Amino acid sequence: MSGLVINEVRRGFYLDSVALMRLSRGIAERDGVEEAALMMGTPANKRIMDDAGLLTATGQAAEGGDLVIGIRADSHARAKEVLQEALSELDKPAGHGGAAVQWRPRTTRAALKQAPDSNLALISVPGDFAAAEARKALRRGLHVMMFSDNVSLAAEVALKQEAKTLGRLVMGPDCGTAIINGVPLAFANAVPRGSVGLIGASGTGLQEVSCLIAQGGGGLSHAIGVGGRDLKEEVGGMTTLMALDALDADPGTKHIVLISKPPAAGVAARLLERIGASGKSFTICFIGASDLTLPANARSVDTLKAAAEDALGGVALGVGFDPVMMAARAPAGRGAVWGLFTGGTLCAEAQVIFQAAGQVVASNAPIPGASPLDPGGSGHQLIDLGADEFTRGRPHPMIDPTVRDDALVEALASSRVGVILLDVVVGFGAHADPAGHLAPVLTAHRRADGPVVIASVTGTDADPQGRTAQAAKLEAAGVMVAPTNADAATLALACLGCVPGRDPTNRSA
Repeated sequence: MSGLVINEVRRGFYLDSVALMRLSRGIAERDGVEEAALMMGTPANKRIMDDAGLLTATGQAAEGGDLVIGIRADSHARAKEVLQEALSELDKPAGHGGAAVQWRPRTTRAALKQAPDSNLALISVPGDFAAAEARKALRRGLHVMMFSDNVSLAAEVALKQEAKTLGRLVMGPDCGTAIINGVPLAFANAVPRGSVGLIGASGTGLQEVSCLIAQGGGGLSHAIGVGGRDLKEEVGGMTTLMALDALDADPGTKHIVLISKPPAAGVAARLLERIGASGKSFTICFIGASDLTLPANARSVDTLKAAAEDALGGVALGVGFDPVMMAARAPAGRGAVWGLFTGGTLCAEAQVIFQAAGQVVASNAPIPGASPLDPGGSGHQLIDLGADEFTRGRPHPMIDPTVRDDALVEALASSRVGVILLDVVVGFGAHADPAGHLAPVLTAHRRADGPVVIASVTGTDADPQGRTAQAAKLEAAGVMVAPTNADAATLALACLGCVPGRDPTNRSA
């Protein structure tokens, strides 16, 4: 951290976390800038900025309702120059083409006066304030989607208990994806309406399944995110159970899919009992779970691809894709696969594929049976780059694909790595052109005798980036593009000469 750091504090100035991430990324990409962050001045955020070497005494004095701008540049003059550019960005009118700025409410009460028929609030404020804002929304008759994270477990339990009493949903905290009545919220995709309802503790899991259902000719009634901790024993699956009740009562929902890592045993039992009482059919995708005792109206699958196929009534996805025929031989003596994922559930799905093929895999987010990540290890490493250790003080890699660059360059240069496995996730909220960012990195650092590079694209052609256009950019850069994330993992194994002894993408009840 050799650069010079300056801070500016805007008192009582709020922007939501996604907007701040986008601004941070744009500023960090300027010439002469080593790192930059714009964050609300909560204690947790100030610790993140301090750890990233972006905090001075000026920033330390900020309070939770203040915006802190931190810039580290190659000179003091450049840091001041970029700071002024950042302040200009913040002061730009919200309207387009110089038009008058539309008034925006600053409180839930004011928002409801402007739009009295609203029934859902999306909360995206620093975690220190998120629970209080969610409680205000609940008490004003609104369902809540909490994009915010860093909310305590005790606060989550209390909020969901109150919401249950009021008959309202609390999706989250840390709920990144939902599609309600056809409206995509946060990180979500443009998919058609239909009769399949999704419930997920995973954002990218919901995205992959919803997009695959769309590719298979189906559509969604709703996709309800519940937050990553809802299926913990302490929370008891309160939102998941309420979401089940809502979709069960919805005449437009004919089939329901649950997506999560394995729930706590007691929570799983309650969910399965509730499912058994429904007159609808279910697909259960608890990635990495085993020995589930299912009711007669439910089927269990191991992967997101299989969940979509089951929800489509058995429609096969990726027809014509043959990983053995498509495989390119990995360089001799390089037997490791490095998976560099922006989506945590996509990383988990790949682990399922590898384990089904009898492969030992390590991960920073291991599913049952996988090993903790060993950075110096010689085996397969499947890494979730959206995990906290990679995103402290930086935007999520779905917003800022540069988060993956260093790991990708390292993998391309490694004498151990035979295959690099990537995911590209598009849609609302994601980077405008992630494949366009990846292509020049690969061109600059890839060698003729280097690893095989394989990817999949999660998205639809109706998304702003366009799934087909993104796949074409990857292929033009020499990347082998598979139809699904599960297929990409299977292809990676085939490039090493490892063909699974059974189809690892489906498991009947």
